Amino acid sequence: MFLNATRLTLRRQHPLLPLVSINLSRGNQSMNPSTVPGQDVQEVTGLVCQEADLQDGQMREVSVGDNKVLLVRTEGRYSAVGSRCSHYNAPLVKGALVGNKVRCPFHGACFNVKTGDIEEYPGLDSLPCYKVSVQDGKVYVSIPKQTLTLTRRVKEMCSVSAHVNHTIVLIGGGPASLVCAETLRQNCYQGRIVMVTKDTLPPFDKPKLSKALNVDSSQIVLRSSDFFQQHGIEVRTQQEALTLNTSDKAVMMKDGTLLHYDQVLIATGCRARPLGCPGSELKGVKLLQSHEDAKEIHTSCLGRKVVVVGASFIGMEVASYLADKASGVTVVGTSRYPYGRSLGSRIGQMTMQMLEEHHVKFFMDDCVTEIRGESGSVRQVVLKSGTVLEADVVIAGIGVSPNSDFLSGSAVKVDSRRTVIVDKFMKTNMEDVFSAGDVTSFPLTIRGDQMVNVAHWQMSQAQGRVAALNMLNKPTKMESVPFFWTVLLGKSIRYTGYGEGYTEIIFKGNVEERKFLAFYIKDEAVVAAASLMFDPAVAQLAELMATGQRVTRAQAQCEDLSWLQGF
Repeated sequence: MFLNATRLTLRRQHPLLPLVSINLSRGNQSMNPSTVPGQDVQEVTGLVCQEADLQDGQMREVSVGDNKVLLVRTEGRYSAVGSRCSHYNAPLVKGALVGNKVRCPFHGACFNVKTGDIEEYPGLDSLPCYKVSVQDGKVYVSIPKQTLTLTRRVKEMCSVSAHVNHTIVLIGGGPASLVCAETLRQNCYQGRIVMVTKDTLPPFDKPKLSKALNVDSSQIVLRSSDFFQQHGIEVRTQQEALTLNTSDKAVMMKDGTLLHYDQVLIATGCRARPLGCPGSELKGVKLLQSHEDAKEIHTSCLGRKVVVVGASFIGMEVASYLADKASGVTVVGTSRYPYGRSLGSRIGQMTMQMLEEHHVKFFMDDCVTEIRGESGSVRQVVLKSGTVLEADVVIAGIGVSPNSDFLSGSAVKVDSRRTVIVDKFMKTNMEDVFSAGDVTSFPLTIRGDQMVNVAHWQMSQAQGRVAALNMLNKPTKMESVPFFWTVLLGKSIRYTGYGEGYTEIIFKGNVEERKFLAFYIKDEAVVAAASLMFDPAVAQLAELMATGQRVTRAQAQCEDLSWLQGF
């Protein structure tokens, strides 16, 4: 096992390190009058409230100059951090505050309000942390002038050292590998890090592809090439692993390169499942896997007739995006309503109506049996019911398969679905071989360690972090709560928990009016929740689950939902 290299070198000072907060309660007002806020010409200071304005467990968005700041009071003390989530800039004041942690209302990222550090994903960066002082019952926040424009903060990271003879290979260029690499560097690992990915891009924000097909690559790349170079992370694009030899500790790449490792992370994710019907090889049949796929789908669908096969998350998001761009969009699904198994028929029917209002047509309880072409290009889609749909483009969104084929013949255990089996430390059955992300099956804490495969962006990031810490012999268990979102026509449905096998759904609000909270029940307990226009309820429930609290069916039935805030 690699030994921590902290003693080998001194860590350099990162220009974006958080400032040390000064937190003074009423009982500790020994600040010298000469340091009254406003005296330091290097800072911008604002009087933001009276000390009695906030009680413990309350937060408020305040202004210091032109800057918005999240002011929080916990344990009798004030602290202040950046007001916007580092993921998609959601206002954290609308989120869930629990103890010293605030959870984003949109996508569930969590930040420590004392330090600004990110503690749960999605997102990569931490929040800036500001100096707070209390004098004569008044609360002041000070921001250094040189950091006035900063809205996020990169944690301090080391780089590679030639004196450390140790290599970690990350197979895959998704969120798990990226967070693993960053966590290693944040924890003083100075060995070599090599990330290999089949993509043409370095790690990018893949969830955006189905929601905004025409997005420019510069808008989705998560870290710049300068970032990787600065921190000594080798990123090799358009590289594919062919075999993994755990005896020799080597990965054979498609280009013939042999990468030797001391530890390896399998984070190869999943690939879109192709249509298996006659005609699926015709020009115009598309899969959404890469940034290039997304751009090509956007271009080929403009003003054309499009059939989307599959009425789950990817298919519905693509149909939503194309609704006002194609000449016609038709969705074919095998269930009665979209999301029938995952979200339930009422929500599925609602989303179907949303898209129908934008002229998307649906053929449900049906499937594609043949795609007919002319001169090698798509012309018609034939359904099992006998219906024939005119089509210029067919987009398949019928699920995914794990990218684990290269493990065939290796000693790494996979399950019946070909996902890699790991324990709570993200370790496989083979020494020094870890796995994380969509390609894994792991024990889910909130479901009694049931082995599951959860293909959520946020979970992949969390697993990458846990894998890195355990690589460094810092025992850490994977205990994150799944959090997911989908976007249709600008409306976001949020989801937390793990609802597989639910037997009942209890609704609050009104699904038909498109403002609701849904509790998914199994064995008299809430196992998941989904919402639309009901923030921050799902974030609050995620926090309850994260603290190990069991939410009962009786609580979900209550008209009064104050228990959601009663941590």
